[in-house]
Amino acid sequence: MTETIAPMPPVAELLPHAGRMVLLERVLAADEENLCVEVVIRPDSAFCDGVAVGAWVGIEYMAQAIAAHAGWLGRRRGDAVRVGFLLGSRKYESSVADFPVGSVLHVRAHRVLQGENGLGAFDCRIEHANAVVATATVTVFQPDNVNQFLKGGTAG
Repeated sequence: MTETIAPMPPVAELLPHAGRMVLLERVLAADEENLCVEVVIRPDSAFCDGVAVGAWVGIEYMAQAIAAHAGWLGRRRGDAVRVGFLLGSRKYESSVADFPVGSVLHVRAHRVLQGENGLGAFDCRIEHANAVVATATVTVFQPDNVNQFLKGGTAG
């Protein structure tokens, strides 16, 4: 992944999430096809029981990394952050049961498919202490007009 030269914007500016639902700490690197973000597990992190966050939350870390990638690309074009949808994942596998407090995770998303209709697929992985601890292929959808889509209209 080629790191961008300009400083990265705060991750909250790239996501359509707010408050405690912004689960990512910061963007480390991004390019046209890839993004790497950092997640720091703290006792007060969302979904933390004070000791750890269940590894099942990893799929949301991946989805937010994809959303941050879309936000980063949009920002470069001068577009506003847009809402997207997590459609599903293939083979979410984790070699750990949880992410303990104090863990610093790197979540990587690599775009493998992007359709003109807003459908996309990303190969994602979570790394901890230089080891891959979770992987998945995540499918997403970003309609041109989210309000029309939610009302049952066309996605385009």
